[in-house]
Amino acid sequence: MRVGIIGAGAAGLTSARHVIQNGFQCDVFEISDKIGGVWVYTDRVGHDEYGYPVYSAMYQNLRTNLPKEVMGFPDFPVPDKEKSYLTQKEVLQFLNQYADYFELRQHVKFNCMVTNVRPLPNNKWELTHVFKHTNEVSTNEYDAIMVCNGQYNEPFEPTIENVDNYSGEVIHSHIYRSAEKYKDKRILTVGAGPSGLDLTLQVAKFAKKVYFSHHFEKASITKFPPNVEHITDVKRIVGDKTVEFANGSRHDIDVIILCTGYRFKFPFLDESCGIRIDDKFIQPLYKHMIHLEKPTMCFIGIPYNVCTFRMFDLQARYYCEYLKGSMSLPSTEEMRRITDEEMQKRWAAGLSKRDSHIMNEYQEDYFNDLAKEANIETISPVYVKLYDMSIMKLYTDLMNFREINYRVIDDENYTVVN
Repeated sequence: MRVGIIGAGAAGLTSARHVIQNGFQCDVFEISDKIGGVWVYTDRVGHDEYGYPVYSAMYQNLRTNLPKEVMGFPDFPVPDKEKSYLTQKEVLQFLNQYADYFELRQHVKFNCMVTNVRPLPNNKWELTHVFKHTNEVSTNEYDAIMVCNGQYNEPFEPTIENVDNYSGEVIHSHIYRSAEKYKDKRILTVGAGPSGLDLTLQVAKFAKKVYFSHHFEKASITKFPPNVEHITDVKRIVGDKTVEFANGSRHDIDVIILCTGYRFKFPFLDESCGIRIDDKFIQPLYKHMIHLEKPTMCFIGIPYNVCTFRMFDLQARYYCEYLKGSMSLPSTEEMRRITDEEMQKRWAAGLSKRDSHIMNEYQEDYFNDLAKEANIETISPVYVKLYDMSIMKLYTDLMNFREINYRVIDDENYTVVN
């Protein structure tokens, strides 16, 4: 069996590792010249030297939101370090160590952009790609496709009334690189996800004033330096640089940074693949990963708010059990019924369609469900507990939580160490 894997970030690397371990052949297509996906930093924004889009959303001085104990792979933990929260460079180094240990680099086609994937009448897949530095186009056939291109490709930018009249700078956090350029400026950050919290904290070190606009109740208790002010949603632009907020207040703003997340995007998938995206709800996927109408295509890494690297590994192991015939999937009709039933439960619990793939409190059940169905090892509960603790600390002690260090004791327990 020959498998085409799109992306050489953490999801693509662990997919390749398990595909190869199970005796299959694979090619990994990576648009950049490096392993690491989202963890590769570049000063460039917009387009690279070949005129292709820059997908990196990494910024300077980033440290992880999750401790290294959560971010390792089951059979390849992050090397022991004194601190639990790693820098971007340390995570990238770890992924390169992983790739070298399992001899994955030889399977990666670098500077290679996948331009089209389509199903063939012989139940195989045709994958077309172009080498960016030569513009050479090539087409190959694969028995299975694993889509591992990540979640940070298409920034979501909300509409702001009269934004065309605004004379200041408006950027999405996707192209934010460092805080120094905002010295002595009046900054508005919009959005209270992890990147919104982190960028607000970083920019506050240099900015004259930072207005942190959000409607997320959990973030309202987050403490910031004294030059940061929590404020309501943006209503509209009312002057050259004046922003009006939902509470009626108006403030002059030099730079607006939209920390408003991303949309899923798979521009290389031909329409004949049958993948539809409706407000971040990707259909038709079984277990948030397998194309239930064409199960030789899967997506690794769609669920979010999870123990990321460990989930990628679990999903890859699950899918390889299917590919090698050790596990059978339900019928198409049954997979659709199971998927519809899960989504109805989510929406009945108050989640919106755009939250269809969010996990949080659902992640442990999701992990155990995959493991049980494929008869493989699940993710130990201790990592979910550590995840929950870290996210809680992110919101309640943003300025200090990365100084906490953890040690895993066993599958159920961890301890805090100093």
